[in-house]
Amino acid sequence: MLFDTERGLLMKQIFTVTGMTCGHCEKAVTRAITQADPKAEVTIDRSVNKVEVQSDRPREMLAHAIAEEGYAVAA
Repeated sequence: MLFDTERGLLMKQIFTVTGMTCGHCEKAVTRAITQADPKAEVTIDRSVNKVEVQSDRPREMLAHAIAEEGYAVAA
């Protein structure tokens, strides 16, 4: 975990996201997350369906944003 002096505690959250098949999919997921948290840092490895997010936002909020974009998020 990291501490950002402006925002407080940043948590590293890892999501398993299925349905990402191309670079456009990665951009769509990244955009969804950054709309929920503009300061989020997003790293995606679609070969293993992994989305890593550094954020102080609740996990449920980020998962909902991804799901709203049309991708399945494993629990």
